[in-house]
Amino acid sequence: MAYGKDDPRSSLATASRPDSGAPIAAPQYFDFRTLASPDGTSPDERTAIVRGQNVILVHTFARAGDELGNGTLDGELVVLAIGDSPAFSVITDDGATKIDEPGLVVVPPGASKLTVEGDGPLIRLIEATEPDWRDRPANADAYAEDHPRVALLERWPEPPAGPAVRFYRLSEVPKDSGRFGRIFRTRSFMVNFIPEVDGPRDPHKLSPHTHDDFEQLSLAVQGEYVHHIRTPWLPDSTEWRDDDHVRIGSPSVAIIPPPTVHTSAAAGPDRNQLIDIFSPPRTDFSAKPGWVLNADDYPMP
Repeated sequence: MAYGKDDPRSSLATASRPDSGAPIAAPQYFDFRTLASPDGTSPDERTAIVRGQNVILVHTFARAGDELGNGTLDGELVVLAIGDSPAFSVITDDGATKIDEPGLVVVPPGASKLTVEGDGPLIRLIEATEPDWRDRPANADAYAEDHPRVALLERWPEPPAGPAVRFYRLSEVPKDSGRFGRIFRTRSFMVNFIPEVDGPRDPHKLSPHTHDDFEQLSLAVQGEYVHHIRTPWLPDSTEWRDDDHVRIGSPSVAIIPPPTVHTSAAAGPDRNQLIDIFSPPRTDFSAKPGWVLNADDYPMP
């Protein structure tokens, strides 16, 4: 099987550096409806929390009247508002910012909360080292020790205009066939809103690829996906794994470790959508002119 070195999603381990020989982590898959109760009484009952090496993902089946406390954070918080998300307000010491359409919200360090005005999903991204959150993920034990193949987070430069609540509306992103998705970055995260697709992906046009040293969190927010993941064979054959072909609905997340070969195929008969999440931000995507839509706010190192 061949993998195109010019594929924009790919950073081939064999193409850039020798293999480290460190163990390869297992992929992880989480259906948020099994980790949380969508019909629960309290926001905590309706919230699923999982993590990667550097990022904690918090998915809440929110309801009107909820107050979602974020604690007092050392780093920025990101909120993903998707098509089914309710209107909400971000409350900080500087006041309230209302969010009433899909997009990405950056909340500055410090104390904050979200007040919710309707019913629907809200997704938060938090640095994995935050004391208020680091022990709460359902898969915290999987990261009791750092994964040796994943680069640890070093925050990128501060925004030149200083800390602030920033809202990037998807409605303001023009279509551009030369750009891969709709990509935003912060000091700690990169988020790619991949375009929605109707129906299953053409099985003759998949895109298997691999990454050197970063995890990919593939968040399914609509439809169903099959995540195809192949773990390379290292010299110790007792560590070899069968290929994964895991079908999962939404909302869910697949945590894909390096340097596994992977591709995800939309499988639902109707609308399907993935959002890819990386931490730290990807340098390769950032180097593509025009790909990162808020590059002026968040410069590269």
